[in-house]
Amino acid sequence: MQAIARNINPFTDFGFKKIFGEEATKDLLLDFINAVLEPETGPIASLEFSRNEHLGTGKMDKKVVFDIYCIAESGERFIVEMQKAFQLNLRDRSLYYATYPVQEQGKRGNWNYSLQPVYCISILDFSMDPEDGRYLQRVGLMDIETGKRFSDKLHFVYVEVPKFQKKESELETKFEKWLYVLKHLEFLERLPGSVREKIFEKVMDIATITNLEKKDLRAYEQSLKRYRDLKNALVASEQKGEQIGLEKGEQIGLEKGEQIGLEKGEQIGLEKGEQKKIRSGIVNLYKENMPLNLIARVMEVSVSEVEKILKEQGFGR
Repeated sequence: MQAIARNINPFTDFGFKKIFGEEATKDLLLDFINAVLEPETGPIASLEFSRNEHLGTGKMDKKVVFDIYCIAESGERFIVEMQKAFQLNLRDRSLYYATYPVQEQGKRGNWNYSLQPVYCISILDFSMDPEDGRYLQRVGLMDIETGKRFSDKLHFVYVEVPKFQKKESELETKFEKWLYVLKHLEFLERLPGSVREKIFEKVMDIATITNLEKKDLRAYEQSLKRYRDLKNALVASEQKGEQIGLEKGEQIGLEKGEQIGLEKGEQIGLEKGEQKKIRSGIVNLYKENMPLNLIARVMEVSVSEVEKILKEQGFGR
């Protein structure tokens, strides 16, 4: 029997912003950040949302938009991002994003370069490194030879939610409780005993679908559709028993000798109805900022075909 979705999916754009990105839910964000950072830092007392759109110093610099950007009363900066799909240069993206709250602390005139810490917290709805069994990675600046901290001004935290497998009876820390609630929230009918706390009761109240206003419900349904389309595109190859990868110099290996590609100038040889799915998948992955070469591998087409379809759909570069 299929489970019934009773609450919003927190990994959708709408769900993530509804739970963590509104003024009325700032206490939830504060509690989550403290749970993630414990015991690395002392408790953060308060937060203020800051503008999440940042421009570089030059006219040609890329604009970045954070999911959530906030500043603690004590000065620490926090970027909190939800990533739904694997990105080839995820770590580089984190580094690039972190440079903005570092640079904005610069002061004109006589300044001694004193900085407040910057934390980049990435909540991942996928496994960044399947070979590494950890669901939490904390990364900082260290002296390579001694292993001692070089600076406490730059921190990266990666939370890989799919790797978290603890049962409700095994939960120990506040962070583990947060992960359990986020992972199971969509289908939770009620809070289990070990997480029956005021903060999570508020999460449930906000996330209950029947509590949404009509305009929010419509926005959520659209966000949920984009999320499902993205996930379906990523698992399409597995569902068909196809295998993606480079084998003996071949670009794509498929089970049972099947081959997808361009032959004699033909666009793509696919069964009836599959072309629409390919186009939809490419567009959804592009909207998630996935690199074109990775989109091509996931959807099993050439990069030129990806570019062509995006141009046809109005996303030409």
